[in-house]
Amino acid sequence: MDELMADGSTKRPALPLSEAALAALPDSVQRPTYDRSALRPGIVHIGVGNFHRGHQAWYLHRLMQGGLAQDWAIIGAGVRPGDAVMREKLLAQDCLTTLVELDPSGTSAEIVGSMIDFLPVEANNAALIDAMARPDIRIVALTVTEGGYYIDAATGGLDLKHPDIAHDIAHPTVPRTAFGAMVAALSRRMAAGHGPFTSQSCDNLQGNGDILRNVIVSLARATDPDLADWLTTHATFPNSMVDCIVPATGPSEIALAAQFGIADAAPVTHEDFRQWVIEDAFCAGRPDWDLAGAIFTDQVHAYEAMKIRILNAGHQVLANAGELLGLETIADCMSHPQIRPFFRTVQMEEIAPYVSEVPGVTPASYVDLIETRFSNPAIRDTTRRVAFDGSSRHTGFVLPILRDALAAGGSVEGLSLVEALWARMCAGTRQDGSRIEANDPHWDTLVPAAEAAKTDPRTWLAQSQYYQDLADVPAFATSFDTWLRVIWADGVDAALSRYLGKGA
Repeated sequence: MDELMADGSTKRPALPLSEAALAALPDSVQRPTYDRSALRPGIVHIGVGNFHRGHQAWYLHRLMQGGLAQDWAIIGAGVRPGDAVMREKLLAQDCLTTLVELDPSGTSAEIVGSMIDFLPVEANNAALIDAMARPDIRIVALTVTEGGYYIDAATGGLDLKHPDIAHDIAHPTVPRTAFGAMVAALSRRMAAGHGPFTSQSCDNLQGNGDILRNVIVSLARATDPDLADWLTTHATFPNSMVDCIVPATGPSEIALAAQFGIADAAPVTHEDFRQWVIEDAFCAGRPDWDLAGAIFTDQVHAYEAMKIRILNAGHQVLANAGELLGLETIADCMSHPQIRPFFRTVQMEEIAPYVSEVPGVTPASYVDLIETRFSNPAIRDTTRRVAFDGSSRHTGFVLPILRDALAAGGSVEGLSLVEALWARMCAGTRQDGSRIEANDPHWDTLVPAAEAAKTDPRTWLAQSQYYQDLADVPAFATSFDTWLRVIWADGVDAALSRYLGKGA
């Protein structure tokens, strides 16, 4: 029944999203113009979260809208129990996703239909292995988060002693991890005389393809050296840089989709910006993503370094300070009178000097772009989401810049303050005394380390799994010690003011 509005007009209830409902959606909603029943799979994607559906799946959808890539449809997959929840939601709506673009000038909605199935999520990954072993699957892609690659922090290689990896080595036909499942499928393909699929990381890691290659080949070598040699010769692992701010989905995002007349259990909101830069190294073919705006280049590392250092490290500059001050979103951080100039100063003085230009974009102009994107009030990207897994994000995004600055003899005062803010946040309370819920896979060890650092800041730097030899570098260790003591004694605002030259 239609809802009677205050002005006497009527409003139709939101339609549950499905293939059958597409024709009945409001004209303002863009939807697939291609015959989804005729699509054929070519990609298995592991980790079907918001970012994948708002980024990679969208690029493929745009090709399909132009009558291209009809044999490259996506089969979704996951290896964690939580992935089964997403599977249930997406299968109930025929694997369709509502994308809501949050442009400051207004919102728009589009239905993406490039995914056609979602595999069962099983402890032994049998269905996933079966699918990836099929010769029509030519790309296996992943978004499993920056910390999901089982990297040994001390060596930079695969952590062969991790219980999950050790299990996969001992039981290669019934693996626990996505990587073990990929190796099992590749083994079947080799035995059957099929070529390998391209393994494509879509996570925010510098050299993500190189990292994935190391994980897959190392795991294969631990169980089947012949398979490892075959992969080294024939398989490809393209590096890429991915970029689009995609907030987590909650009741407000579901309500926003409903405003467009769509009842979607897992809609995706996103900013009015996307970028995908890819190394053109695909051993079994690929879609022409460049026709939808992606960039194929041999300069991926330069693009990804700019993005990871300015955007991803920039997120960490903001998020811990914002969390401690109780600011809900990144846009709220950017409107704060001290956090925004703190962000700008650290970027221009301590991050941008260690970033190279890419064609048409200088580091300074990229800082301007990121500042504008982060300030978009329509993007409800929470400080909690951005601060999540700081143990991976600080080590991956912030500390490499700090090392470069130290090597160049540059200032590290701002970056030291960033690390002190993280240490203070990990104590688990905000400045007003309210509790910060566990927000890191290693929260149980970070909290006591942060509490000990309240009286002896350098105990935080003794966590060698993160800081390695940085604890012994006076220019950083002394600055960190000073800033953490200021934060605990006088508060975040006082520390920011002092850094900006406004306080004592």
